[in-house]
Amino acid sequence: MKMRSEALSRIGQSPIIAMTQRARDLREQGRPVIGLSNGQPDLETPENIREAAIIAIRRGENKYPPVSGLPELREAVARKFRRENGLDYRPEQTIVCTGAKQALANALLGTLRSGDEVVIPAPYFVAYTQLVAMAGARSVIAPTRAEKAYKLAPIDLAQAITPRTKWLLLNSPCNPSGAAYTATELKALAEVLLDHPQVWILSDDIYEHLTYDGFTFATIAQVEPRLLDRTLTVNGVSKAYAMTGWRIGYAAGPEPLIRTMNLLQSQLTSGANIIAQWASVEALDGPQDFVVRARQIFEERRNLVVSMLNQAHGLHCPTPEGAFYVFPRCDALIGRRAPSGRVLATDIDFVEELLEAEGVAVVQGSAFGQGPNFRISYAASTAQLEEACARIQRFCAALA
Repeated sequence: MKMRSEALSRIGQSPIIAMTQRARDLREQGRPVIGLSNGQPDLETPENIREAAIIAIRRGENKYPPVSGLPELREAVARKFRRENGLDYRPEQTIVCTGAKQALANALLGTLRSGDEVVIPAPYFVAYTQLVAMAGARSVIAPTRAEKAYKLAPIDLAQAITPRTKWLLLNSPCNPSGAAYTATELKALAEVLLDHPQVWILSDDIYEHLTYDGFTFATIAQVEPRLLDRTLTVNGVSKAYAMTGWRIGYAAGPEPLIRTMNLLQSQLTSGANIIAQWASVEALDGPQDFVVRARQIFEERRNLVVSMLNQAHGLHCPTPEGAFYVFPRCDALIGRRAPSGRVLATDIDFVEELLEAEGVAVVQGSAFGQGPNFRISYAASTAQLEEACARIQRFCAALA
């Protein structure tokens, strides 16, 4: 008996999870491994948010929530979009999910059919292509260029679109590159999309609040209101409020699409954790000073990591506008020999040998559709980042 469905046979394990588990295993064996493979903020969830959860527990909030989310949270989500993004959604046009990834899954699995295509700029978050494959559709990878900060150009978007294109999946700031699109850049992409009314836009804005150097965040339905009726805007509380383990994401879009997503969610999870939902109401409606402090901390860490990696022999690390990742190129080191004697033929070889030689866990860029690169999460402590970057410098210097 085959133990995998046809849908599951089209996907594989997340390389991020695989590397994170490998680092955990080595650490349990006594190896001094520094894990920079996972986008896990080291900051604590703010006290007011934790207290809101405790109050909800004491109030007896222990029943099934509505599938699409607590009315109070859906109203808070609508207020957030109106207040911060200038997007006028009614609560009925929102949905609360078990993490932003489920919002993405609900949308793609609920709308894609065999033969449909989804345009995805590379580099991309590893789950995007896997979800498209699970749905039986095809990912069309649109190239970006390092010298253009890994941002999708309008001409490349236009060339990627065909009559079969159902979605464009746009992530800004981007995981893994940290690239963030300005309002002007989004407007240029929108001009292409206006010529292709069959294409819907999935805007993954989960890193919205983590932008640096005074960058002004914008989302595509905001800069081009004519796309509002075919855009799903996805966000969540995990990154901005250090709430990864609370597993709350949300989305807003046209009501028929939200109903489709709700139908799928009703059979998969029956809704997100009710205590975490009450905590998320406080996150969205409560004081936002934590978001400002977190942004300052991550900006300082970004500057440290970029500086130290650019001092490493053979690496080139651009300065990202947002998120908490850097995506350095290691192409100058391909073909070199590691201390183990292994010749580095790919970025996979690079990250495996770095882990073996120096105990630093990062993720190969090819997992994100762009190599030879690797991704580092600087959501770890400053002390860990300094030590990890020193080890990377040492590893690169040791290559023959």
